[in-house]
Amino acid sequence: MATLLTPRSARKPPETPAAPRQRGTFDPRGPQPRKIGSTSPGSPALDAVELGSTRLSVPVGLHTGLGCDAVGVPARFGFKILSRLPAKGCVYADSDWWWWLVPARSDLDLCWPLPACYAPGAEIPDRGPRLIHHPDGTSPYTPPIPLYLLVCQLTGIAPAWPAPPVGSAL
Repeated sequence: MATLLTPRSARKPPETPAAPRQRGTFDPRGPQPRKIGSTSPGSPALDAVELGSTRLSVPVGLHTGLGCDAVGVPARFGFKILSRLPAKGCVYADSDWWWWLVPARSDLDLCWPLPACYAPGAEIPDRGPRLIHHPDGTSPYTPPIPLYLLVCQLTGIAPAWPAPPVGSAL
């Protein structure tokens, strides 16, 4: 889950004290953001509020038979990655993050380096992402291995795969 930090001074106090709700009960105020955590009472800092999420939608005419996940990177890496990839699928962007569609389970045996973010089901924080690159063919996917290698290169992290078990049959 993504969190948005807001200063305490910028938040409005609740109009009425919220009574604890039981699971499955109706709340006439509608869905409310949940607080994830807060700082210690003595510090003047920030409270974290959960953001909603959205699923990236695949444009009509593209085949998603392999399922969809997404890999996000901070916007400062976006143009560098897009310009260096040999094959590009659907790319989405908002003001802070760029997201590439990859086949489902592209995180299998891969540890995507920080600050990259892997989003199963292509469900990402709802910051109003929009499609900025449409692929030429009928596949919405960016090949995950070249994307992984570029993210590793830009973040200065050495790519790492688990070593396969070695055995001999003599």
